[in-house]
Amino acid sequence: VQLQASGGGLVQAGGSLRLSCKASGTIFRIASMAWYRRTPGKQRELVATISSDGTTNYSDSVKGRFTISRDNAMNTVYLQMNSLEPEDTGAYFCYGDIERLVFGRILSSDYWGQGTLVTVSS
Repeated sequence: VQLQASGGGLVQAGGSLRLSCKASGTIFRIASMAWYRRTPGKQRELVATISSDGTTNYSDSVKGRFTISRDNAMNTVYLQMNSLEPEDTGAYFCYGDIERLVFGRILSSDYWGQGTLVTVSS
């Protein structure tokens, strides 16, 4: 199983970006998916999560500006980022709690995509 993230780039403050992360491989079911970020001078931060039933949660720093969504048929999670601020600059990583069917057993594992860089200029 692999997660492929895309959509990062350079944007001015107040602008928008949409990140995508597609899971590929032999997948039985994707439980939860999430976006994390690592910003300059800070540890990794959980940005947003979405469960298999669509329940979402956001960090206080992005609540009201970012929206996480998922397309189960496409095994893809999105992060719509609006009203971007310079403090949002960093590397964004997608995460998936993904189940595989292995020899008749369901095996759940954590998977990470490669980071996609978001740069917000002031």
